[in-house]
Amino acid sequence: MKAAELKGLSLDELRKRLADEEESLGNLRFQLATSQLESPIRVRSVRRDIARLKTFINEKQRAAAAPPATNKVKTQ
Repeated sequence: MKAAELKGLSLDELRKRLADEEESLGNLRFQLATSQLESPIRVRSVRRDIARLKTFINEKQRAAAAPPATNKVKTQ
């Protein structure tokens, strides 16, 4: 999952993808524990995707909560 494709998603879509990735990570961990996982590298990539999703969610929440910036010029 690329950052460019995540930028265009809404907050709800990001949360849905996060839930999907967390479920996927649980399944991968189960497969790893039962020695059925073909590619252990996949666990690391899913963990990184989860971190990337959480970062984008946090950024969007902060942007929504922050007051709009105004261009005030101080004069003395």
